[in-house]
Amino acid sequence: MKFVPIRTLGDEGGPQLSKAEVRAYATQFVQVWDQSLNDGEGDYRDALPADHFPKGGNSNAPDLSLMAKARAGFHGPVSTGINQLLKGMGGPEYILSLLTGYTGKEKTASGTTLYENTAYPGGWISMAPPLEDEIVEFEDGHKNDLKHLSEDISAFLMWTAEPKLNDRKRAGTVGVLILGLLTILLFLANKALWKPIKNREI
Repeated sequence: MKFVPIRTLGDEGGPQLSKAEVRAYATQFVQVWDQSLNDGEGDYRDALPADHFPKGGNSNAPDLSLMAKARAGFHGPVSTGINQLLKGMGGPEYILSLLTGYTGKEKTASGTTLYENTAYPGGWISMAPPLEDEIVEFEDGHKNDLKHLSEDISAFLMWTAEPKLNDRKRAGTVGVLILGLLTILLFLANKALWKPIKNREI
């Protein structure tokens, strides 16, 4: 997620970690390349909250910063709002379906192991199942089965792609309400101004 700053983990609407938790996460789990170290030859160092998440170690792995927007299921074409009907489900729904769509069947084609996945186009994918039940434990007792872990990941990736989405929705709702109220007031003012003229006898 090279486009996502680590400090945004503390933003409202996201994981909302405290500043101390963000610093601890950065130093304990993330290593970034710093070209200024080791006499200009570069070296890895503990990340700071201001750093972005580093690129993945696998050169073939896609960047996940905007993955949930890759399928704009609820937009267009040309803002008609029917893209979901034309191009299928939206981004987070697709990620959830992909993570939970493995059937357990495998096959080998051209020396590559493929895994059956009901959500992937063509039905077979070269990525092995990345999740399984109970691979993490939550202190608050949150369910850790495959379905709930997949929902958490899908929601997180939607947030990384659109971190201000909830703020924009709230601003849009307030804007619509204000415009609606203004429309009513203008309508009433127009009626009051024209009433004596329309009722005047000729």
